[in-house]
Amino acid sequence: MNRRMVIFLLSRILAVEGLLMLPSFIVGLIYREAGIAALCFLPVIGVLLLFGLIGWKKPKNTAIYAREGFLTVAAAWVLMSLFGAVPFFLLGNVFPNAAGGEFVSFWDCLFEIASGLTTTGASILSAVEQLPHCIIFWRSFSHWIGGMGVLVFILAVMPMGEERSMHLMRAEVPGPVVGKLVPRMRDTAKILYGVYTAMTLLLAILLIAGGMPVFDALCNSFGVAGTGGFAIKNAGIAYYNSAYVDIVMAVFMLLFGVNFNLYYFILIGKAKDAFKSEELHVYAVIVLSAIVLISINTYNAAIGAFDTFRNSLFQVASLISSTGYGTVDFAHNWPVFSQTILVSCMFIGACAGSTGGGFKVSRVLICIKSGAAEIRHLLHPRAVQIVRLEGKPVDRSLQRSTFGYLALYLTIFIASTLLLSLQPGTDFATNFTAELACINNIGPGLGLVGPMGNYAFYHPALKMLLTFNMLTGRLELFPMIVLFSPMAWKKN
Repeated sequence: MNRRMVIFLLSRILAVEGLLMLPSFIVGLIYREAGIAALCFLPVIGVLLLFGLIGWKKPKNTAIYAREGFLTVAAAWVLMSLFGAVPFFLLGNVFPNAAGGEFVSFWDCLFEIASGLTTTGASILSAVEQLPHCIIFWRSFSHWIGGMGVLVFILAVMPMGEERSMHLMRAEVPGPVVGKLVPRMRDTAKILYGVYTAMTLLLAILLIAGGMPVFDALCNSFGVAGTGGFAIKNAGIAYYNSAYVDIVMAVFMLLFGVNFNLYYFILIGKAKDAFKSEELHVYAVIVLSAIVLISINTYNAAIGAFDTFRNSLFQVASLISSTGYGTVDFAHNWPVFSQTILVSCMFIGACAGSTGGGFKVSRVLICIKSGAAEIRHLLHPRAVQIVRLEGKPVDRSLQRSTFGYLALYLTIFIASTLLLSLQPGTDFATNFTAELACINNIGPGLGLVGPMGNYAFYHPALKMLLTFNMLTGRLELFPMIVLFSPMAWKKN
């Protein structure tokens, strides 16, 4: 294994994280929180930039293969979480009144920032509004950083070899298949981040046009773009009590759950090809079906048909895209049928190649079609059964990796749910959906971890388990498993 190249890449990543903390420091200056911003961010920025300088010299051997790609990406996300938690920890221990006593434990701080970077949105906070603006901004901005992926950002701004770039992209970008939009991987990364940034700015402008304060619009846009969902108000998005805000955010949550490759096709004049996407069609059918069924099931004459539809649209968009924002307490006030539909949306998730989490629509399609092909094979053993996705044959290796992913996913899910059940005072719905929400990077679940609850009650060891699951889910399982495999670190 090329350890020097791994260290070189990690040093660059840490330096980039240090630079990405600067906007939060500037926000602190704008809101006259200079003392808090300086003590919470400047020391961390300095250390991160120092690490970047120490390992900045490129080694002679720059070869990267699949193993180095997995290890680099997984180690990068762990290190980013560890350093990203330090501003929270400093706030809670140097300025306890400003933190409300909720950021004293480093494990709570690590849980919070890992939830932000992985765009999960699960939180240990009960009163977010009392936090300083610079800390709220860093908490929300972490969603935007993690949404498209910091490795993709580095590929966009720093030149690297095509082979090295592909291994890093494969380890970080969600979905069963990762490909290039254009011949050069760096140009592909630029296109992805260009679309991502433009959509984020458009959403922020629309929210400001609807009367939302600029700071709130930026933070909420980061949450929607990264499909993260950290609320900046104690009441969540319901605080704004605006149908305009709800509908605009719901539409953009669904848009960020679409494969970004389709937006590129639209930009180059191939809109027909984009709208022919099989995964997009299934995604749309699932969303529309869920909205209609929940609207019927939750209809209340007291609030009217429009508000019933508005609430259904927002919650379906929020959970299938894995954003996790809430406008109603569906965990306690909605019928079991509607809750079951939402849990199903949480499992399925968004499209591959989007910023959304979940199992992904494309994987669900591959599993269903592979199962159907196997049934046909049993009935007609001599017939050649071909599984197709997007009109193209799915090779056996992709089918095998999809079912391997499902097997590993279920193993981690069941084992973690079992361990969470050791927490006193919890029920099955709470632990089951807490694990589902963390490994699928969604945030809220049912029971005690519903949209109006939080994860503060879990034991620190269980919070670390959920933190591991958030990172594992964001990186599509395999990189984090490889990181903790002794075999992966052997030289040969």
